[in-house]
Amino acid sequence: MTRLASWLRGVRPILFPRSLRYQLVSRLLLILAGLLLVIGLTQYLFMERFIYQNRAAAIQRQVLSVPGEFWERLTDSGRRGPAESFVFFPSSSVAYLNKQGGFTVLTTNGAESESSVPRLSADDYRLAAERLRRDKPLYRIVRGASGNQLVVLQAVRSFQGSGGVVQVATGTSPLKAELYRQLRLYSALAFAALLGALLLFLPAIRQTLTPLSRMVETVERIDSGKLNERLPEPAGPAEIDRLSHSFNRMLERLERSFRAEQEGQERMRRFVSDASHELRTPLTSIHGFLEVLLRGAAADPEQLDKALRSMHGESTRINKLVQDLLLLAKTDRALGAQLVPTQLGPILGEMEPQFKLLAGNRRIRLILSETAELPLDADKVKQIALNLFQNAVQHTDPSDGIITVSAKPRPDGAELTVADNGPGIAPEHLSRLFERFYRIDDSRARKHGGAGLGLSISRSLAELHGGSIRVESRIGEGSSFIVLFPYADNAGDTADADNA
Repeated sequence: MTRLASWLRGVRPILFPRSLRYQLVSRLLLILAGLLLVIGLTQYLFMERFIYQNRAAAIQRQVLSVPGEFWERLTDSGRRGPAESFVFFPSSSVAYLNKQGGFTVLTTNGAESESSVPRLSADDYRLAAERLRRDKPLYRIVRGASGNQLVVLQAVRSFQGSGGVVQVATGTSPLKAELYRQLRLYSALAFAALLGALLLFLPAIRQTLTPLSRMVETVERIDSGKLNERLPEPAGPAEIDRLSHSFNRMLERLERSFRAEQEGQERMRRFVSDASHELRTPLTSIHGFLEVLLRGAAADPEQLDKALRSMHGESTRINKLVQDLLLLAKTDRALGAQLVPTQLGPILGEMEPQFKLLAGNRRIRLILSETAELPLDADKVKQIALNLFQNAVQHTDPSDGIITVSAKPRPDGAELTVADNGPGIAPEHLSRLFERFYRIDDSRARKHGGAGLGLSISRSLAELHGGSIRVESRIGEGSSFIVLFPYADNAGDTADADNA
């Protein structure tokens, strides 16, 4: 049993290939064969009825061609003569039923004896007697000992008003032979039609499936790593075009996802590298001072004080970097924002003393217009303004620098702008300015203790409010960092547009 099942599993792919072309051809041929079979059976039934009815009509015409008196004379005993060869049919039996119900067998041609001549029911004879000459012939198929017989009943009338019913019974064998001949002819034609359909279907389906074959080739190239490949549109039939369109859209999404994943991995690699570098520098400095102290410098009060102050500064830098990284991790999870309806101007106004302390000898201009109440987290807004202000302080002249902090309304919310008159930013840096640990001038940033996280934190905090941040800068004219805080109804739309 196991060997038979194994053999069947091996033979099945040969007898029933999984090829789409084979399945289409086989199913089309099965459908066509089924239709031809139904047509053949229907034709057989109608042809059988037609042949019987046509033969019965011929007998009816021949019976009606004989006067009614002639049939009555033939029923008289001893009166049958040469007229029999004119009236009666070869291989047929003829009988006459008069009005009184007398049944007379006129000839037994085709019957072994008069007793073998078929007799129908009284209802059939009564129905035949009532039918007019122009009516369709009344016939029955009767099963007898020698086979089926076609029995035709036809009423006749004489000039004297008397009459009866003539019954003609003939074998159906010649009619069946003609019917079977027609059936064999139809079967041969149906087989030829199936063979012709097979020869026509194969190239037609091969041509129809050509776009699908090209799709398979394209998908194989995509599978080898070429995600930029696309299926041809239009490819042919509407269904394949829709499949190509849907597949191309899926490939575009996959390509974007794959590219985003690669970019994310690259950003993560760069982030880890930059974070390690930022932490390694102060740790190396602290380690170096500790080695100096362990070698005996601790006994010198001046060197000890200098080393401790340097290590304190480096530890402060490490602490700030760790806090910035924790803040970025929180904003990445969209946690910690307590949005309360408030105006933007008063929040910035509270920071004026802090701005003046950080600015030193630089000039500060506060332009705080009245804005509508927005869903804001005051602490997060202050942190954004502080980061941008510190960035402006680092990139402006200590004595001639001018920093402008402004708040103004917009149709979709309110806008915070921090502008300076520094050297400006080159266009090639603008697209990467908000990346983590990205710095235009490493030496200058390190001098002021920056790690390249301030602008990234500002962008993350702006996105927590559903807003966005952008920069406008010209070389030699300064830079402006603009933060949009939208209304509550527009927060989601603004965030989506910024992400897009």
